[in-house]
Amino acid sequence: MSAALDVLDEGGADAVTVRAVAKRLDVQAPALYWHIRNKQELLDEMGTEIQRRVQRSLAAIEHDHWRAGLAAYARALRAEYLQHRDGARTFSGTRLTDPDVLRAQEPWLAQLTASGHAVEDIVTAADLITAFVVGFVIEEQERAQSNIADPTRYALDRRDAAVGESAPLARAAGHARENDHVRFERQLGIIMSALERTL
Repeated sequence: MSAALDVLDEGGADAVTVRAVAKRLDVQAPALYWHIRNKQELLDEMGTEIQRRVQRSLAAIEHDHWRAGLAAYARALRAEYLQHRDGARTFSGTRLTDPDVLRAQEPWLAQLTASGHAVEDIVTAADLITAFVVGFVIEEQERAQSNIADPTRYALDRRDAAVGESAPLARAAGHARENDHVRFERQLGIIMSALERTL
């Protein structure tokens, strides 16, 4: 999958095709089609590899509470998506193709159900966290790509000048968005607090 990820990193989501990956591997496209029938299967395999990497990251982190585990998952998923151009847009909605990746969830699910949580609630919480990370990173990556084409596109001084002096709160709101990492942690904390109250 490293060749497919290289194609993604160089050309973005639209560049990822079975033919482009075959060219990267210096093989004929029919040889690759024998293993991967179409672009969706290729994306599924790439998404599965990303989840393997997320699981490896999580395995290195010790946590004894579901909240810490979900927060660690959110951070690991964001980190993996950010490693690749159009990462969140490319990997969202992909199907996990490796049963071992699915089975690796078992200890975490067992820990949570043993502490009194229903599987449905655990899945809902994980889905909410995943949706938050995907949406956040899509926006983060799209803004970063736009900024490459026009480094002044999101310049705060230009925004402030456009808003003017008559709307100081609207100006302040623009400055509150400046640091992606701080915003991510703040929003993740809000979601985690809501989940803790619900669960």
